[in-house]
Order: sequence, then C-alpha cells, then structure tokens
Amino acid sequence: MSNPAIAEERVGPNYDRERMLEARQHTFRAIDTIAAQIRPGMTEQQGLALAKSVLKEAGLMRGWHGVYLRFGENTLCTYAEKNAPDRVLQDNDIFFIDIGPVWQRWEGDGGGTFVVGNDPDMQRCARDVHEIFDLVHAKWRTDALTGIALYNYASEVAQKLGWVLNMDVSGHRLSDFPHAAIHEGTLTAANFVPKADLWVLEIQIRHPTRPFGAFFEDLMLEAGRWPRG
Repeated sequence: MSNPAIAEERVGPNYDRERMLEARQHTFRAIDTIAAQIRPGMTEQQGLALAKSVLKEAGLMRGWHGVYLRFGENTLCTYAEKNAPDRVLQDNDIFFIDIGPVWQRWEGDGGGTFVVGNDPDMQRCARDVHEIFDLVHAKWRTDALTGIALYNYASEVAQKLGWVLNMDVSGHRLSDFPHAAIHEGTLTAANFVPKADLWVLEIQIRHPTRPFGAFFEDLMLEAGRWPRG
C-alpha cells in the first residue's frame, strides 16, 4: 500500500491491489492477442486498427493513454515522438506494442516487443529488454533503490548487454483511474524508494548501430513476477 507521507504515492478512493493485478492480466492478455495477429506486409496504421479492434472486443477500448504500435525503425520512437504510420512490417522485423487500458475503475499499463522472421540481433534485443527489466526489478526489491538509481542501474545493465538505454522513457505512477489526478511525475524523479504496486518500470533500448530497438514495461510488484495474461 502507498505511504501517505509521500504525496506522489497517494491513491484514489477506488484503489484495490487485487483489481490492479486483474487489470494487469487483462492488459498483457490483450497485448499477446494483438501480437499474434500482426503479420509482415501490414502497415503500422493497419496494425493500430487491429489493436484497437482487439481492445474494443475485450472491453478495454477506454484508455488512460493512447495505443502505440511501432514497426522496425519506428521502435526507436517514444510514445511522444512522431512515427511513420505507413511503415510496412518486413519478413524479418521487430515491433512493439504499448497500451494503457482502463479496466472498470483500474488502470493497466503494459508493453512488449515481438520479432517476425529470424534476425538474430532483433531476437536478442526482444529477449534482453525483458532481462534488463527483470534485473532492475530484482535490484529494486533487494537493494531498495530510488527511482533515478534504478534507471542508472538499468543503463549499466543495458550497456553490459550491448544496448543503449533511452533515459527519456522513465516510468510513472499507476492507480485507480485517473492516476494523473494524483501524480503525473516520472519514476526517475522519485527521490525515495518506490512502493510496490504503484509504479510502472519502463525499459526502452536500442541497438548501438542498427536502426531498431525494443520496449517493455510492467507494474513493479513486491512478490516478483506474477503471471501475465
């Protein structure tokens, strides 16, 4: 539960940890469903339309942030940066999905990277972004680091694995909807040890020389990685 002494960790009147975990499961189930239907030859616009259709069918069309889908070199873009929506997914390519649906009264937020074809660098990138997340998540649980210390550690881990971390993608709060009424700041701005079940850890990496990257995000949980989906 949040620390009432820290304003950034207040929650709304409907906050419920179990419902937040259910929203998380709905989120990652939708991500997997979307990813399974993405095919080479699609444009980003077509993929985005597919994603929105899946979310609508799942009752998750209402979102606290937009639906983001990035193909190929567009995986270097953050959610705030312009992408090329006519980018076509190639036979050997990489893409990521980032959604922030509201399930009933509770916010979900998740992102994942997927590879089509057999490019070994892209496959490793998609694997390593998960590994970096897991290592940083474990570091938070064992060493009780502040938000910025977690991202400094993430940058070190990414570099050791051969990637470059995007420090502008820097985590945020999550809560019963809308968390923005409570706190809109980033995890890197948290000069305290973030509490469980309230913060999203975002990891975006890029290849040091090739024009692609990977993205993964999930809720920071006290008990480690709960099943997704």
